[in-house]
Amino acid sequence: MPTTKPESTTPAAPDVRAVPEPTATPRQLTGRLRVVLAVLLVAQFMLAVDFSILNVALPAIGDGLGFPLADLQWIATSFALAAAGFTLFFGRISDLVGRKRIFIAGLALLGLSSLVGGLATSPGVLLAARVAQGLATAAATPAGLSLLTTAFPEGPLRQKALGINGALMSAGFTTGAVLGGVLTDLLSWRWAFFLNVPVALAVVLVAPAVIREPAPAARPRLDLPGALTVTGGLLALVHGLTQAGEHGWTAPHAVAGLAAGAALLAAFFVIERRVAQPLVPPRVLGRRNVAWGNVLGLLAFATETSLVYLLTLYLQKTLGFTPLAAGVTFGVLGIGTVLGGLVAPKAIARTSTLTALIGGGLLQAVATAALLFLGTTTGAALGLLLPATFLGGVGNMLVIVGFMVTATSGLPDAEQGLATGLASMSQQVGITMGTPVMSAVVTAGTSGATTATAIHHGVATAIAVNTALVLLGTVLAALFLRTRTRTPRPRRTPDPAPSARPHP
Repeated sequence: MPTTKPESTTPAAPDVRAVPEPTATPRQLTGRLRVVLAVLLVAQFMLAVDFSILNVALPAIGDGLGFPLADLQWIATSFALAAAGFTLFFGRISDLVGRKRIFIAGLALLGLSSLVGGLATSPGVLLAARVAQGLATAAATPAGLSLLTTAFPEGPLRQKALGINGALMSAGFTTGAVLGGVLTDLLSWRWAFFLNVPVALAVVLVAPAVIREPAPAARPRLDLPGALTVTGGLLALVHGLTQAGEHGWTAPHAVAGLAAGAALLAAFFVIERRVAQPLVPPRVLGRRNVAWGNVLGLLAFATETSLVYLLTLYLQKTLGFTPLAAGVTFGVLGIGTVLGGLVAPKAIARTSTLTALIGGGLLQAVATAALLFLGTTTGAALGLLLPATFLGGVGNMLVIVGFMVTATSGLPDAEQGLATGLASMSQQVGITMGTPVMSAVVTAGTSGATTATAIHHGVATAIAVNTALVLLGTVLAALFLRTRTRTPRPRRTPDPAPSARPHP
């Protein structure tokens, strides 16, 4: 009959030390962390504003600089090509040469290119400034996110920081649409560029003093073949998508861009399996949370940003709203995203990341589907549109914060630039591809007609597709992330050592 006395001599202490106590990590923001968070959030908010601030100003820019109507889309496309094409490249570069350097350099470039864009007197100079703004965004966004994820330990603090970041990012996208209309109507479209200059200058001056980053332990060689193929593939893919949105999926430029993008991205994956120091190690992409998390992020950004485009068409072409009135209407959506960003970390902490992903996806899907019942009467339409976009914004932000937590968890600090580069790439490509895809659906739904009734029908068809994509993301989360996204619970006491367990 075994006694319990030998159990007291079993060396269980090493097991306690092998399990790090969660209480060792800070549970509250210190004064320095608050300043770091403020600097990074201001920068991310400004970058988000820059995505949408020129959308309603495009006609005024065309009139002021003599852009042909057919070429106006290049003001947005040139930015999107650079921002989406180079994000992964700069995200990895930040791991190699220092995130702080890339972050500050990116914001300095953004401020300079915004000044040039505001002073532009010809289409060529403006487009060059937009390309430079896109490159600055591609550099500063992943570097800033990786500085945030490495400054805050994995767990509640990081979830809170990512939640606030996501809320401000989505609010910035909505604010950009409103500010663009206000500045263009009251002052000039040039102020949509000038607005970035003092903010970028302030961050560049403050960031070196408050952001700390240890020197990298090693500086691996850059995977140049991988960098060239993934950048070229993303550029071709984004160009093909924008051409498909403008001219249809069978247009020669669209087909060529999509085919070239697919071929280059396939070559990239082959290269990454063969080089000694890959740009994106296959073991990282092999992690379920990284791979599927980024798929969900792409769908989340593609659906919500393209929904703004669809509702802009509906408000202006069907209900007759002015650009400024349409932009102000989306303020309710912005409030919803801010609330969702604040609620998401608490929801993840109390339940799990998977619960936030699925719950947010279902809420967004229901809210988006409700928009199928929009009519042509202004009062009734706003009575449905405002609450639906508010709830959809809350749900979408639950998904976005869940995606960011999922895609950056479980990786060492040395690979956070890569992780946030992948997440930023998903964000950029999602934002870029959503609008042209939905535009193509609207065009097919209108059968070439431009009447208010035809556009209403086309928008309704695209909203149905949008809802289906949201549901697809929710199903993918339930199928592929159910064992990898639960929030770890603190273990106060370890399991007893095998030798210490009583024998039957």
